[in-house]
Amino acid sequence: MLHIFIDADACPVKPEVYRVAGRYSLDVTLVANSRMRIPDDRWIALQVVEDGFDAADDWIVEHVHPHDIVVTADIPLANRCLKKNACVIGTSGKPFTEDNIGQSLATRELLSELRDAGEIEGGPPPLKKRDRSRFLQQLDEMIQSIRRKHQINST
Repeated sequence: MLHIFIDADACPVKPEVYRVAGRYSLDVTLVANSRMRIPDDRWIALQVVEDGFDAADDWIVEHVHPHDIVVTADIPLANRCLKKNACVIGTSGKPFTEDNIGQSLATRELLSELRDAGEIEGGPPPLKKRDRSRFLQQLDEMIQSIRRKHQINST
């Protein structure tokens, strides 16, 4: 059964995930380093992990299965989940794939070096309404694609 995992500590699109998951009757697990308020629906769960470097990432990678969906802006986590044949979507709506993860990792490394050198400051800009709309559309398309493939493989 398709399951959605959210790298939840700084995820700005949790309400959008709830909306799409509710439409498809999918379970959602938020993974975070601290407690947070979540909707009171039986299909939404919060997994609080111990405070440690990459503890949430490690928990997600340990529990994700092929064809599950992971929502994260963390590119190394996206890479680890792709290696487990999960589907991964960034919080801006950009799907991470085997075809683009190498470029994403290289860009991340370059930006990190530029920040360390003081050439650039800050992180990504806040999400705009069109980013949220693109995320909703891409998540919906990802779920439909997984379901189509699963129906074909089960016949």
